[in-house]
Amino acid sequence: MKDIGGAPGQLSPDDQMLLAEFGLLLEQVDPPPGGLVERVQFAIALEDLDVEVARWERVDALAGVRGSDQGTITFTVSDLTVMINLTKIGKTHRIDGWLVPAGEYGVEVRVAEHGSTSTTADVGGRFVLDEVPCGTTQIVVHIGDAACRRTVVTPTVVL
Repeated sequence: MKDIGGAPGQLSPDDQMLLAEFGLLLEQVDPPPGGLVERVQFAIALEDLDVEVARWERVDALAGVRGSDQGTITFTVSDLTVMINLTKIGKTHRIDGWLVPAGEYGVEVRVAEHGSTSTTADVGGRFVLDEVPCGTTQIVVHIGDAACRRTVVTPTVVL
């Protein structure tokens, strides 16, 4: 858009007004979801930015859906599978998890505005996280020691 005789790439006052009105219309008709900015900031606010992001493998019908009391979610990345079972207990959740291949890996659950809680999976790859508060949640798995650590992060789930 340009004025006839104006510099290429410059908007006329009419074009600027039209774009401003279009922006207002979009805000009213299709605003961004509430909390979107906070969820994005939470998802990328990891201390160690050298992470592998797992992908959803299989989602049971009610897993991670608001209002459900229980569900199972499986995540995979290259050679690691993370399966979690969510159980709502009062106002919190219990996360029972399994890692394949099994090993004594560090497991952390991050919940937006609630910080994080850590545990270690047992030799069989099983871990339990009790009293996980509701909110935007990620599971972080730390494999190896500090000198050669690999970090895997699941996509966020809203509990």
